[in-house]
Amino acid sequence: MSDAATRPSNPFRTAPNLLTLTRICMTPFLVAAILEDRYALSFGIFLVAGLTDALDGGLARILKQRTMLGQYLDPVADKLLLSTLFVVLTYQGLIPAMVTALVFGRDLGILVVAAILYTVTGRREFSPSFFGKASTVAQVCAVAAVLLARLTAAPWVAEVRTVALNATMALTAISGLHYAWVLTRRTNGSAANGHGVNGQHS
Repeated sequence: MSDAATRPSNPFRTAPNLLTLTRICMTPFLVAAILEDRYALSFGIFLVAGLTDALDGGLARILKQRTMLGQYLDPVADKLLLSTLFVVLTYQGLIPAMVTALVFGRDLGILVVAAILYTVTGRREFSPSFFGKASTVAQVCAVAAVLLARLTAAPWVAEVRTVALNATMALTAISGLHYAWVLTRRTNGSAANGHGVNGQHS
């Protein structure tokens, strides 16, 4: 009780959420830098955005300030940033359209899966899988490599770009299939156990 009472007075209480909001606010500036072919600036902004992503999660754990808002806001900020960058970089001819189509297709599929799970089982949470996290890491590496490739012609950068884009396509497809499997498993469990599935965690 006393711990809850002291939380509002903590000046760092909303620090993780503020960092997440900062990452969201960076998105239009990053897009503008890319469209203006200012790739050094865009690469720098992207690195700062990645730093805020690492810091907000770390602060939330260290300061024990995880909030429901943060749990929803953090993945939204990541998806907004990455999805926007894939579209803009595809528009600039720097990322193949097929890669972006796969990324958007999987994200749309996840939204559908989450909606179905909520409808069938009443569960609002839908924790990311290992493959989903790996897919996100591959997307981050792909964007970073694509931007860096505009700054240097070093062979290793071109190689990293190719590997990251291929990994993004592979992991996006795998994670999409995995989420579909999770949907089938949980909806079947709901049909077998009725409303009791709401309290289960797999």
